[in-house]
Amino acid sequence: MKPPSLARRIRADIEERIRSGAWPPGHRLPTEHALLADYGCARMTVSKAMGALAAAGLIERRNKAGSFVAHPQVHAAVLEIPDLRAVIEARGETYAYQGLRRAIRRLNPADPDEAALGAPGEALALVGLHVAHGAPFAVERRVIALAAVPEAAAMDFGEEAPGSWLLRQVPWTEAEHRITAVNPTPAEARRLAVGRSAACLQVKRWTWRQGQGITFVTQLFPGGAYDLVARFGADRR
Repeated sequence: MKPPSLARRIRADIEERIRSGAWPPGHRLPTEHALLADYGCARMTVSKAMGALAAAGLIERRNKAGSFVAHPQVHAAVLEIPDLRAVIEARGETYAYQGLRRAIRRLNPADPDEAALGAPGEALALVGLHVAHGAPFAVERRVIALAAVPEAAAMDFGEEAPGSWLLRQVPWTEAEHRITAVNPTPAEARRLAVGRSAACLQVKRWTWRQGQGITFVTQLFPGGAYDLVARFGADRR
């Protein structure tokens, strides 16, 4: 049997360390220079192995920063409202939420996204960052209609994600999702640690309870971090 090429051997060695957990998500891989020395090969051989690992979604190659073990992609059903803490912890990663901004203000009737919640009134406006295993996972902007959820005004949401709290506290009866691909703003790119031209997934979501608006949220994910899926069946009789 023909022995595997050196590029395949390098890939297999790195893949084994990743899949065994020896190199967890976010772990910085040895530099290409270090791999050249370890395997005694040409730069093209190492580059081929790293390219194959990146194409398989096992590593992320960041310009001027190096290569890192990729975080597994999160899958969520389009027709559900996911609790990001639950889905991140379910894949064995640590979760954290960082509240970045909090203010009580009036809902803006000139903003169609906020107007969809119903009659103008006071709202809690929040900006936060979801973190998975120490790495930015999603930037979130949310408004909560205080007419529907007055107890939210007393919540700090410095470390507890408002979405998780709402799912526990407030039953919703109707929801709407809108999903688009966008580039981040400069502030969003900094918070997500991605480039300005990075492809990101933007999810807008509204929830209501018996016609009364509860919350509107915009969540922005790096394109490779999140996958929204739905499975359908049809009666063809």
